[in-house]
Amino acid sequence: MTTMNIRRLAVASAIAVCAAPLVAQHADHTQGKVRILQTNSAGDNVHLIDPATNTVVGVINGIEVNHGVGASPDGSRIYVSNEADSTLDAVDAKTLKVIKKVPLTGHPNNMAVGKDGRRVYVGIIQEPGGVNVIDTATLTRVKNIPTKGTIHNPYVTPDGKYVVAGSIAGKTINVIDAKTEEPAWTLDMDLGVRPMTFSWNADGSTKWIFAQLSGLNGFAVIDFATRKEIKRVNNPDLPPGKATVPEGSDPSHGMAVTSDGKTLVVCSRLNNYLYSYSLPDLKVLGGAELTGKGAGWVTLTPDGKTAYVANPVTNDVSVVDVKTMKEVTKIRVGYVPKRNATAILQ
Repeated sequence: MTTMNIRRLAVASAIAVCAAPLVAQHADHTQGKVRILQTNSAGDNVHLIDPATNTVVGVINGIEVNHGVGASPDGSRIYVSNEADSTLDAVDAKTLKVIKKVPLTGHPNNMAVGKDGRRVYVGIIQEPGGVNVIDTATLTRVKNIPTKGTIHNPYVTPDGKYVVAGSIAGKTINVIDAKTEEPAWTLDMDLGVRPMTFSWNADGSTKWIFAQLSGLNGFAVIDFATRKEIKRVNNPDLPPGKATVPEGSDPSHGMAVTSDGKTLVVCSRLNNYLYSYSLPDLKVLGGAELTGKGAGWVTLTPDGKTAYVANPVTNDVSVVDVKTMKEVTKIRVGYVPKRNATAILQ
């Protein structure tokens, strides 16, 4: 047996919660079960976490170097971008088995599922880049949308009308019309574009894009209507006596907005904190010091009360109470966990 296989078996047998579960538990939604989907970028599995108990309740096996993850709106499928095979893997949400591997035009990074579930959008990091469009009815690639620079992370706006794709090499934000599946507009930035998230207007249309940038311990704010950067925010300085923990990666990576639109949470790898900001005024509400290390990505429960931060250095997930901004537990997962997502499964 290889050393890697031995390590994987050890992880599988040792998955456990590192502390007591949250007191405030999240019951299954009427349409299905809430699950946190956690990829493991240096392994071949994806972990499913039940936020009601903060335990791992399922594992998808056999997807080497999995990158992005998401689920269909009806909860029947999970989609995973597969770096090893350059495919989008479709997984049955009940059996957790891969049902089809859809070939892509190049090596992928992250992916996003359309709001109506008809399309999955996969960012292609290999030259010449672009966003691959996957039809979910036939599980076939139907198009590659050209972009200015190769793509690291694609997202779907809250109203489902646009796909927003960030390029590190191109230093661009590429906005695609989801209806026509054609480029709508592109914004040039001065730094590579990393994770993004959105705020919205009262009618549901996109208000701001929040974009983390290469080398910045903070984020930029882009006004969607005017297509211009309006502000740049630095994450707070550490309290006296606290030291930064550089790990050779971007200083701020991972962000999300609560479902009520009132709070933005932002990872700081450099500080090893998760910060919360009020919206729309972007005032710092608090910061959770993490005992896991890496702070590489974050997702929120549907009620916005709990954040799950992937820690690629310590191979675990920090669970943070958003109201108090305190880490309440850690969950052991696989090797080098990064992208994660919240899903409601059948």
